[in-house]
Amino acid sequence: QVSLVESGGGLVQAGGSLTLSCAASGSILRLIPKAWYRQGSGKQRELVASITGDGSTNYAVSVKGRFTISRDNAKNMVYLQMNSLKTEDEAVYYCNINLGGKNYWGQGTQVAVSS
Repeated sequence: QVSLVESGGGLVQAGGSLTLSCAASGSILRLIPKAWYRQGSGKQRELVASITGDGSTNYAVSVKGRFTISRDNAKNMVYLQMNSLKTEDEAVYYCNINLGGKNYWGQGTQVAVSS
């Protein structure tokens, strides 16, 4: 059974930083690619960053240079370090894996950015 649990969201002032964490269950998940998505109010869910099993990363243009995705395969964790946060980064952030063509999501963690 696949389980993804996000944590680390909260309220931060613009320009501040937050680190999100995602704990994945199941040893099968240790090396598969993982990703962070976000969904702002009234907006579609969008890809923020992704990371392969060997650590290759990809970022949305809007967060490149500000966000860093990383993983700890031994702990089955994936992280999203978010710096220089902007009000437009405010959203619910979701951890994602695609296993056998099926998307799995965590419950999401809310990030609020005040101006």
